[in-house]
Amino acid sequence: MPKYKLSKQIHKFVEKNMFSKGQLFFAGFFIIAFVIGMIYAYRKDKALHALFYKGNYKILLGFIAFVILLFIIKIVFKH
Repeated sequence: MPKYKLSKQIHKFVEKNMFSKGQLFFAGFFIIAFVIGMIYAYRKDKALHALFYKGNYKILLGFIAFVILLFIIKIVFKH
């Protein structure tokens, strides 16, 4: 039995025959390749993002404030 917590969970997951070891290996490889591809694409377009998406943080902050406001309204009217 593996000694680390994550290894134990993966071992139990594989033992139940839900996915084969090959499928899990492929999923892990795919996730790693996808993240590397996303980082590469972001770095390639970083200059364009700075040019065309200036001030987007204001929209993000407004959205987060709106969600927080919804939670506050929910809590106030619940009591």
